[in-house]
Amino acid sequence: MKKFFSNTRMMCTGAMLAAIAAVLMFLDFPLPFLPSFYKIDFSELPVLIGAYAMGPVAGVVIEAFKILVKFIIKGTSTAGIGEVANFLMGLAFILPASIMYQVKKNKKSAITGLAIGTVACVIAGCLLNAYVLLPAYVKFSSYIPDMDSIISSGTKVNSHITGLTSFLLLATAPLNLIKCVSVSVITVLIYKPLSRIIKGNSNPNK
Repeated sequence: MKKFFSNTRMMCTGAMLAAIAAVLMFLDFPLPFLPSFYKIDFSELPVLIGAYAMGPVAGVVIEAFKILVKFIIKGTSTAGIGEVANFLMGLAFILPASIMYQVKKNKKSAITGLAIGTVACVIAGCLLNAYVLLPAYVKFSSYIPDMDSIISSGTKVNSHITGLTSFLLLATAPLNLIKCVSVSVITVLIYKPLSRIIKGNSNPNK
């Protein structure tokens, strides 16, 4: 009975975190120094908290349900490419961070995991955008005719963006870096109090 209650609690908590994450996806906003179609949101925050509290597998499930809830409620304006990108970037960040934390549950391990996850997300973001996501936008999106139009959207806000490589380094990488660092800082500040509520105990080390 105790095991059943624990599993039910985890499922309910995961569903709640996924719903919160989906709402945060709706609250995305552009940054003035990045192309307008690059928007930042803090939807990885509930996912990361869930992954820290319940493990990496739970983080993957919450991330997937976050995308599903958003897709059901709002649909997609990017032929699903934006949602796939968000999912893959989320996993690149969440998995290294939560796996490192599961190895040793202390603040140092948590911060190390967040740093590794941030680097992984930035690298994965550049590679995926270069070889998968941006080409897919051009192929399947009705409002992006070619790769040059993507590059030019970056040039409008940053004259140093003149090609794909500079676009990745000066637009894609900063977007993921800012998002991951912001989520990391907030997580370090609020995780311990929330973990006690999620796990239903008063011992912050459990």
